[in-house]
Amino acid sequence: MKKLIDLIQEELVKAFTAAEMDPSYARVSVSNRPDLCEYQCNGAMAAAKAYHKAPIQLAEAVVEKVTDHSVIGEIEAVKPGFINLKINPEFLADYLSKMQNDEELSVEKAKNPKTIIVDYGGANVAKPLHVGHLRSAIIGESIKRMGRFLGHKVIGDVHLGDWGLQMGLIITELSKRQPDLVYFDESYEGEYPKEPPFTVSELEEIYPTASGKSKEDEAYKSEALEATLQLQQGRRGYRALWKHIMEVSVADLKKNYAKLKVDFDLWKGEADADAYIPDMVKYLKDNGYAYMDQGALVVDVKEESDTKEIPPCMILKSDGASLYNTTDLATIVQRMEDFHPDEIIYVVDKRQELHFVQVFRCAKKANMVDEDTKLSFVGFGTMNGKDGKPFKTREGGVMRLERLIAEINEEMYKKIVENRSVKDENAEHTAQLVGLSAIKYGDLSNQASKDYVFDIDRFTSFEGNTGPYILYTIVRIKSILNRYAEEGKNPEQGSIQGAVSDSEKTLMLELSRFNSIIEPAFEEKAPHRICSYIYDLANAFNSFYHNTRILAEEDQSKQTSWIRLLALTEKVLETCIDLLGFDAPERM
Repeated sequence: MKKLIDLIQEELVKAFTAAEMDPSYARVSVSNRPDLCEYQCNGAMAAAKAYHKAPIQLAEAVVEKVTDHSVIGEIEAVKPGFINLKINPEFLADYLSKMQNDEELSVEKAKNPKTIIVDYGGANVAKPLHVGHLRSAIIGESIKRMGRFLGHKVIGDVHLGDWGLQMGLIITELSKRQPDLVYFDESYEGEYPKEPPFTVSELEEIYPTASGKSKEDEAYKSEALEATLQLQQGRRGYRALWKHIMEVSVADLKKNYAKLKVDFDLWKGEADADAYIPDMVKYLKDNGYAYMDQGALVVDVKEESDTKEIPPCMILKSDGASLYNTTDLATIVQRMEDFHPDEIIYVVDKRQELHFVQVFRCAKKANMVDEDTKLSFVGFGTMNGKDGKPFKTREGGVMRLERLIAEINEEMYKKIVENRSVKDENAEHTAQLVGLSAIKYGDLSNQASKDYVFDIDRFTSFEGNTGPYILYTIVRIKSILNRYAEEGKNPEQGSIQGAVSDSEKTLMLELSRFNSIIEPAFEEKAPHRICSYIYDLANAFNSFYHNTRILAEEDQSKQTSWIRLLALTEKVLETCIDLLGFDAPERM
């Protein structure tokens, strides 16, 4: 189904052509003066120089040629040369009815669906998730959902940090605490225990302890480095321990990501890419892409157009050790081999931008990806406290993600139990749904690249541009529809009619914008555009609601039309919040 703005523009193209003017001037936009008109065209202003006439003369000539008012209800030329437009209310009503009957709500699926991998999450094994992992998870999840809604094959990969020094540190510390474990006996040839020798709580305590020791004790650090090397070289006992670490840690990660309503198709990590490194290094050497520089193996990635220095992409350090560059490039090789993606999107802290510039250029220069494979970097800003510094606990430490979620849920529970419409047994579940909306909407309503202040008081408010406000609007609509049904009427019968008030038409116009929002939001990797849209839609609905006695209306045809309009509004809002990654409760 064509976008409403495109249908309007088609009518203006006819008029400009009939007025013997270049139809490229017939550009239509949403009015920046909704008090005057709904859409506008400034083409006459732009054309004045080319046609040596006053803009108002050109505008009037165009307006005269619009004789069919089935789409454009009102059109007016306004000095100095603007063309103001209003939609025919009946046409708009018919447009929304067709939208309502369309399973996809009039959103056109991608004509050429792509295979897209979204790399988001980036959690480290054996470490609990903290607030620093929040943005990657929820931005990436939303991008994934938007892509799928448009018909693309989108694969989400958590890409774990599971192969570095932290593994050697854990193994070393465990060997000190439990030296008699069979994993440390190199002569042992039997089967290793199926049950891990630690719980997730113990594991999360082992790593920071080991990390602290390595910073103070050089011998301890050397032992951990050696353990890391032996693990990567395939020592049986260490590989078995590594599998235990992965099982315990991943199970906990999945549980915590589930609380955020975030899930991944792939639970790959650095370890999976490790096997690809030797052949990749050989390929880069043999084909002349890589060269030695002060003992290190590097690939030159600078370009003539660079305005600042872009250092070479280091593949191996002087001691032969690999780096993040190496692992990320090997992961690209693996992904190309497994999926042949059209695009790989990385959702990572914006401070990593230089790293990805180097990696992307190296991959392209060395033909490690297809020529038309797109490599995209979505760099996000920091989540700060009210002091403008990175968000921390009251004690000044890094806040665990599960603690943040718990605090938000507790705050929402307090607010919800004050509302007697929610029974106590449902209050906790409702608090979790609303709490998640507060977290996700609070983050996603900000442009990803921008830093923002995480304000619990503001984000949990039922007023203003917040997740709870959006959910409250949805619940309000559900309540009206339920009461209508309780009166023995069918909310799915009837059709939307032309607007009879300004607030109704404003709501209808907002609904008609839905199919023009989703595609650009995905292409720009910009969930905040969806947030902005549903905030405008919620405001438009609430204005209509306060100005209209829906259930008290005696004119049945009007009431039926309004109920259908509410049902469409609910569907659009619910679709949008699903794309953002949260749900609405039945009651609040």
